[in-house]
Amino acid sequence: MSDAFSDPSNRRLRWSGCSDRGKVRANNEDSFVGLRFNREELERLGKEGEASLQSADFVFAVSDGMGGAQAGELASKMAVEKVPYILPKGFRPPEAKGVADGGGALLQVLFREIHAALVYLGKSYEECRGMETTLSLCWFSPGVMHFAHVGDSRIYHLPASGGIRQLTEDDTYVGWLFRQGKINEREARTHPRRSVLQKALGGGNQFIDPQIGRVEVGCGDRFLLCSDGLVDGLYDAHMLDLSCSGEPSSDFAGRSRRLVEAAVAASGRDNTTALLVEVGGC
Repeated sequence: MSDAFSDPSNRRLRWSGCSDRGKVRANNEDSFVGLRFNREELERLGKEGEASLQSADFVFAVSDGMGGAQAGELASKMAVEKVPYILPKGFRPPEAKGVADGGGALLQVLFREIHAALVYLGKSYEECRGMETTLSLCWFSPGVMHFAHVGDSRIYHLPASGGIRQLTEDDTYVGWLFRQGKINEREARTHPRRSVLQKALGGGNQFIDPQIGRVEVGCGDRFLLCSDGLVDGLYDAHMLDLSCSGEPSSDFAGRSRRLVEAAVAASGRDNTTALLVEVGGC
């Protein structure tokens, strides 16, 4: 294989995002965002597209807000809108191939600033009292993806070799039961306390401790970010099938829409968001 194709900086990303309010909710409290940035510029991405990793990093995030009136919707939007003001500071130096070791620390700062902003608004305005949100975020640079997470939105890794693996841990008691092997996926999906969060950004939480991690990224790998509405409607195996079945190049832009439509058809009790990212250019 030539150096041009083995060099991770020559890789490309393509992405596809979709969100739906579902069958029950009057408004959509989910938000998602895609950003392309380096030290000189920042670009807000559309719902679908493709671009190179050679001179810029990419961030994708999904949030699911909670709160009275419109507070949940505001909380989720604030979470994703804060991202552009922090992460460009961590763009790799010109001689580096990927994010510096400080990537995880910068994500800690980002999540704490979002949390502090939501707590401040919740204390300052009655209509914002109790506002909180989940946030699951992926930061792509050549060869690696850093991630950070709070709540019960999820990030899945769908490696080119096959299968599906949940990278994030649901911040719920039911999620803990599942990780301990005390209940199975079907029982977790139907448990009456499955949506009761133990941790979120904002609300009455004094401190937050986001889950921080990183994954080595290979050509053909896919990553699925989603709100719990998608999980409510689809088992992991069904997500894998809808995300990867068929030819790799066939209608990638429509895969997030098909994921959301299938979840809403099966459940639709909650807002539903899917954001699918693929590493290519090999």
